[in-house]
Amino acid sequence: MCGRFTLTEGIHGLQSQFNFSFGEETAPRYNIAPSQNVLAVAAGKDGRKAAELRWGLIPFWAKDPKIGYKMINARSEGIESKPSFRNAFRQRRCLILADGFYEWKKTSDGKQPYRFILKGGKPFAFAGLWERWEGQDAPIFSCTIITTGPNSVTEKVHDRMPVILKSSDYDTWLNHSETDLGKLKELLAPYPSEEMEAYPVSTLVNSPKNELAELISPLNSQ
Repeated sequence: MCGRFTLTEGIHGLQSQFNFSFGEETAPRYNIAPSQNVLAVAAGKDGRKAAELRWGLIPFWAKDPKIGYKMINARSEGIESKPSFRNAFRQRRCLILADGFYEWKKTSDGKQPYRFILKGGKPFAFAGLWERWEGQDAPIFSCTIITTGPNSVTEKVHDRMPVILKSSDYDTWLNHSETDLGKLKELLAPYPSEEMEAYPVSTLVNSPKNELAELISPLNSQ
């Protein structure tokens, strides 16, 4: 699964890389956790648009928004037929922006957190789905991150990894007119391991209350 990630790049750098419009400044995020807002990009009438969505998908048919706590991730296997995700997979796909994510490895001394990044540290996009849920007071816009099997980098720590899309696949993923589910599912593959790296970080990341730049520093440099 993917339960924690980072986005430290400034908004102007993100806009340059992902080509979207967004009217606000953003602060560096070192420990993004479920139920918090995340920056997501979807296709609009006049190009790509970004918005802050609640992490934890609330299906449009849900009676209680608390279901979102169980929907931070969507397994790619069978996603096209699962009631919680099938409509969003067909109609409401998005990019969820990040520049690293955390996983925990079981050791004899407990669980050791690791941060996974692309070589060079460049931001990337998770394959995401979004929903609009009609709440009593106002609509809630929420999202989930799709996961797949591990590559040779992530499998040393965890048996799942988030789907990181190749930049050449962004347009296909965001295209409302794309109805070939098989073609879309082909994009939900493990990211090439030779383009990724991982390093251990401080257990301070274990608490979502901690939001510090030192969380992304390699453990042996602290």
